[in-house]
Amino acid sequence: MSVLEYVQAFIRLSQYSPEDVDTDPCRAARLLGGFYPTLLTHLGRRYDSFTELVDVAIDMEQRLRQSHEDQQSKRLASTPPSSPSQRPRVEHQFPPQIYYLEEPPQQEQHSGAQQPIVDPKNAKFAWSSKCEEAFGTLKKLLTSAPVLAQPDITKPFDMYCDASGSGLNCVLMQEGRVIEYASCQLRKHEVNYPTHDLELLAVVYALKKWRHYLLGNTCHIYTDHKSLKYIFTQPELNMRQRRWLELIKDYDLEVHYHPGKANVVADALSRKAHCNFIEARPTVRVLCCEIGEIEMPTALEAGLYNLVLEPTIKDQIIAVQKQDKGMAHIRDEIHDKKKACFKLNEEGVLWFKNRLVVPKDMELRKKILDEAHTSMFTLHPASNKIFQDLKQKFWWTRMKREIAKYVSECDVCQRVKADHLKPTGMLQPLAILAWKWEDIHMDFIVGLPRTPKGYDSIWVIIDRFTKSAHFIPVKTIYHAKTYAEIYIARIVSLHAYHPQTSGQVERVNQILEDMLRACALTYSTKWDECLPLAEFAYNNSYQKSLDMAPFDALYGRRCRTPLNWSEPGEHVTFGPDLVTQVEEQVKFIHDNLKRAQSRQKRYSDKRRRPLVFEKDDHVYLRVSPMKRVHRFRVKGKLAPRYVGSFKIT
Repeated sequence: MSVLEYVQAFIRLSQYSPEDVDTDPCRAARLLGGFYPTLLTHLGRRYDSFTELVDVAIDMEQRLRQSHEDQQSKRLASTPPSSPSQRPRVEHQFPPQIYYLEEPPQQEQHSGAQQPIVDPKNAKFAWSSKCEEAFGTLKKLLTSAPVLAQPDITKPFDMYCDASGSGLNCVLMQEGRVIEYASCQLRKHEVNYPTHDLELLAVVYALKKWRHYLLGNTCHIYTDHKSLKYIFTQPELNMRQRRWLELIKDYDLEVHYHPGKANVVADALSRKAHCNFIEARPTVRVLCCEIGEIEMPTALEAGLYNLVLEPTIKDQIIAVQKQDKGMAHIRDEIHDKKKACFKLNEEGVLWFKNRLVVPKDMELRKKILDEAHTSMFTLHPASNKIFQDLKQKFWWTRMKREIAKYVSECDVCQRVKADHLKPTGMLQPLAILAWKWEDIHMDFIVGLPRTPKGYDSIWVIIDRFTKSAHFIPVKTIYHAKTYAEIYIARIVSLHAYHPQTSGQVERVNQILEDMLRACALTYSTKWDECLPLAEFAYNNSYQKSLDMAPFDALYGRRCRTPLNWSEPGEHVTFGPDLVTQVEEQVKFIHDNLKRAQSRQKRYSDKRRRPLVFEKDDHVYLRVSPMKRVHRFRVKGKLAPRYVGSFKIT
């Protein structure tokens, strides 16, 4: 796009966002930001006038274009003359490139006629001054403006890539005209690449070379290595291919297979003169001349298709009806007027209330269900939806049951559909303990605001029997050794018992978080300063599963608060009375926990369903999708919900 075309498009689109170009400096700044980097570098300074910027940009574009043409002329003029060749194979690599062009350059026939087209095995090769002049003229014509077209970024590009044991070559084309050639030699480590990686390296080299053309535009890549078509769906890639695939995904491209015999330009330029060259003769032109002599009509472009014609589902049903014995029995009953719901049309086709009767042919019924369930136009609907659709046109006995059975056995549905049934598995309560601090729960609350002391997490430890808890402020940078030291200081030293850990404490975490929110909102203090009071408040509050407070279960009574601070006297128990009191209290807690577990199980089982597995059953494994991670060839939310099936052994 030229500067003038860009300015016209800018003015046309400015009407949709007038607030961004309400002043002249703003219009100039927005216009300046859209110029391509080469022109933007030469413009340099900031422009406050929109008209001045347009005039300067158009003038600078003309200067750059003229400078480019002058440099190209100087480069062609400064090219040293090639030495006369004594080997005909070197020059035989050049003519196929000329025939590859859609419109051959002017003077091609005259220049090409001077080249010695000989068979090196049967004739003497002579390289004269006329041949040298013709060879130089051909090189000049292939690199001059009439052949190399200007790219149009609004249209798709075609790119032909090829690799050999010594180099890479690519040709960028658009609408059949060459835009640019590119080639390079292989490095020392690239020579050892396998063929698949070499061909992919040619594509990567071309994408990097013409990134300014291809990025954001559609590109069709043609290669003579057919396996590159499946690079995006290949299940296993090496590390080099994965790295290149990250670069390729930035482009909008399609990979097509192009036979090596037809890819003459990319194949020729990717090989050195001393390589074994397969001569690509201009058979296309000769063939066209021979076809023209016999006046045979030809097509410039045509598609070759392999089609298999099959009867429609309705025709198949009608054909099976005529051979099915059950359908013949129904026809006899229709004639005897025993089947009022059935009828025959003029062609002898059996119908049931304006619905076509499907015979008991399981293969035919499966074909109908496949079309209604797995085709691109249905995409695995539920069984009820299929039944509602099919019952408008078809009928057979136990139709709804067969549809439900078919959908329940669909492997794709089993792996991708969400489960809307009750959660499986009944609640299994943990065993009730026999003593205090014999078994504990522990968990962490993370992501809290960092306090001046550096704490950002809370370590929650709860006794399963008495429900008493400790809330310990910690840092996420602590290691296991630090946690062990804190555990000994805060748990073992207080309770003189080494418990086992099990379970989780999500409910207590919720209570603690609510306490800290209320404390921060009411008293505006740091959460680590409120943590000891939150621990005291939790342990001194009533627990329904215990029918008492955790302090009451642990120490035999609640701790004093401002409400009962002046409570007179305390009952002191010694000796056998103390042992009896503790045993009665433990039994009371044990009974209360048992009743609480029974109540919780009864409430939870109402929302669950039992699930029993047996040996040799096949099951699916549920997997959770992970963000930005490819799992099972699919990324993110489109990954299957279940994988399998797996056999239980």
